[in-house]
Amino acid sequence: MTLLSVENLRVRFPTRQGPAEVVRGVSFTLGRERLGIVGESGSGKSQTGRALLGLTPPPGEARADRLEFDGIDLRRASARQWRGLRGRRLSMVMQDPKFSLNPVMPIGRQLMETLRSHGTARRDAQTRALEMLEAVQIRDPERVFRAYPHEVSGGMGQRAMIAMMLVSEPDLLIADEPTSALDVTIQIEVLRILDRLVRERGMGLIFISHDLRLVSSFCDRVLVMYAGRVVEELAAADLAAARHPYTRGLLECLPRIDGDRGPLPTLERDEAWAREC
Repeated sequence: MTLLSVENLRVRFPTRQGPAEVVRGVSFTLGRERLGIVGESGSGKSQTGRALLGLTPPPGEARADRLEFDGIDLRRASARQWRGLRGRRLSMVMQDPKFSLNPVMPIGRQLMETLRSHGTARRDAQTRALEMLEAVQIRDPERVFRAYPHEVSGGMGQRAMIAMMLVSEPDLLIADEPTSALDVTIQIEVLRILDRLVRERGMGLIFISHDLRLVSSFCDRVLVMYAGRVVEELAAADLAAARHPYTRGLLECLPRIDGDRGPLPTLERDEAWAREC
């Protein structure tokens, strides 16, 4: 079953030299599965994720020939429709919790806000928020519930942000580097939560990451982005056998513990990669 359909998505921002497209003709479909998006910084991964939720910051502009979620045309969604979708059915884990969490609001109140805005009773929302903080391996959920973002570490803020996006058990989650600030044991637990929501609830997951090894082991499919375009799409299990020279270059740049200790190879670029459809 197709949950999300994207055709010819384009995101542009004005510059002194004229409009600059940072996402150029991205097309894909998403079922109730785990789709990884990989590529170097500046390839358009995060802007693609933001555009899907109507979060392209002005004066930027996002357009698509088709942008449909569960039969809803997001291109024509009203502000009221977006309020009904975001948080409840569509969520996004932002890359840096220090800039995504409200600095003047306790973390627990921020977790409850989504549930309360969609009609959940206060007591039930508080219980659910504490359960989710515990689920992301926060040892003292009551303390973190009362704390402000500046009172917790970066890793704990990242976990709180993940809890906030998962508390309503959305139908589609866009996770932008969700485990980058977490140690390995917490990372595994967060991935288990995401995996359970995909398998048991049929959630669709877009997993944006720089970690090619993690994506190849966790996701079902992978999109490789370069200069705002998708240059290759393949099954995650086949990522090591990718054929596009850019994907091969990214794989070759991964450090190997048992390999040569010399300098990492340099990625040789081809201008044609940026012109591919």
